[in-house]
Amino acid sequence: MKNAEISARRDNAISRGVGMQTQIYAARAENAEVWDVEGTRYIDFAAGIAVVNTGHCHPTVMAAVERQMKAFTHTCHQVLPYENYIALAERLNAAVPGAFAKKTVFVTTGAEAVENAIKLARAHTGRPAVIAFGGGFHGRTFMGMSLTGKVIPYKQGFGAMMPDVYHVPFPADVQGVSTEDSLAALDKLFKADLDPSRVAAIIFEPVQGEGGFHPAPSALVHALRALCDKHGIVMIADEIQTGFARTGHLFAMEGYGVAADLTTMAKGLAGGLPLAAVCGRADIMDAAGPGGLGGTYGGNPLAIAAAHAVLDVIEDEGLCDRANVLGSRLKQRLEAIRSTTPEIVDIRGPGFMVAAEFNTPDGKTPSPDFAQKVRAEALKRNLVLLICGTYGNVIRFLAPLTIDDAIFAEALDILELSVAAARGH
Repeated sequence: MKNAEISARRDNAISRGVGMQTQIYAARAENAEVWDVEGTRYIDFAAGIAVVNTGHCHPTVMAAVERQMKAFTHTCHQVLPYENYIALAERLNAAVPGAFAKKTVFVTTGAEAVENAIKLARAHTGRPAVIAFGGGFHGRTFMGMSLTGKVIPYKQGFGAMMPDVYHVPFPADVQGVSTEDSLAALDKLFKADLDPSRVAAIIFEPVQGEGGFHPAPSALVHALRALCDKHGIVMIADEIQTGFARTGHLFAMEGYGVAADLTTMAKGLAGGLPLAAVCGRADIMDAAGPGGLGGTYGGNPLAIAAAHAVLDVIEDEGLCDRANVLGSRLKQRLEAIRSTTPEIVDIRGPGFMVAAEFNTPDGKTPSPDFAQKVRAEALKRNLVLLICGTYGNVIRFLAPLTIDDAIFAEALDILELSVAAARGH
């Protein structure tokens, strides 16, 4: 079976709305390596978009899923509940930042987690409005894409967005947007268009994912916390991409010294199985009546078992520290490449949530073409990279935190060769 043959079938069978960055069809995977249907081996620096932080098919995770599979696969927690759902909620309640009583609800996808966080904030406050940030990404549901601060491809052609959603700029030094600019925009919004007493929630990513891996400055997070406290607004941290050791902390908000009221999570939570959650202040989490939250597959037993194993692996293998080590090595190599590559205008991100941004050689204009050249050259050399950013000019690096040192070094060598090839050297 050939990749090209499957790709032709895909064109006839799958909606073109499902975007694909490669035409490589996976057959098996282990840790940071993937083999396609033709037997070609690739180094995976995408990790399913920060999903398999613990690596593909980690033995501890696989064993936990296998044990649960032999017991039962589905009962629906709302019909016949199961103890491991409650046990995982207890673990997350203890782990999520915030010195207050917490509760958790499990759903299936990150977009669902965001939807339910907004529902809870509105139910708790009795208010309709929500504030999000330009460049943010919060899912492809109608509320998710309404909150998302990017039109193409997420909003184009889908009609009117949800009402009472407002956006302000997110700080990004390379784009000339400061924390002061963001806070001034918030102040102007409150003075000109939106009474803060109508605002249910402010939602933000501690590190913007699709927006280009821009970390939220500490001053912004503290100012948002103060604003929310002043006006009775629910502060929501979208940790769907930043969670589970990716940033060098179990949750990125640990690095800020303040806690969100609600935290959304998904991706790395269950090591490749579909599971998402909202965790936060108990009084807010209890604002919805019975039946107002949940879902048929929400907190399915296999994913719950996997999530318990993921938390064990993160602790047992010291993956928070490992993220910092790998990220530091990557940044050092990128800085070395930058010394001969004027197209690299920024290297950023905490832990092993690192990105490189590319402009034209004069440094003045975002260059999505150059970023795509680097990605394509890397793929030729069997390294899988991902593009992100408002202008599509950012490469993000999301390899499993469990990647072997030798494979990591091999990937960095390929990266350097790929950048040189993209420059015509």
